[in-house]
Amino acid sequence: MDKIALTILILGGLNWGSIGLFGFDFIAWIFGGQLSAGSRIVFVLVAVAAVWCIRLLFSGEEEPTREARAK
Repeated sequence: MDKIALTILILGGLNWGSIGLFGFDFIAWIFGGQLSAGSRIVFVLVAVAAVWCIRLLFSGEEEPTREARAK
């Protein structure tokens, strides 16, 4: 779930970067405008992914390495 949330968050960040640099919203372009149902769903998914990833900031445990799992 973490990787899915991070992937969605990265895509949302790249979209915001394109808006900031070029004034072009890829999500709105793909789904037919910022207020279309598809765009709004994607924007909500990005927000949910961002909320999910907040917990990654506060998790002190790291994922075990491959070598540690093999033991």
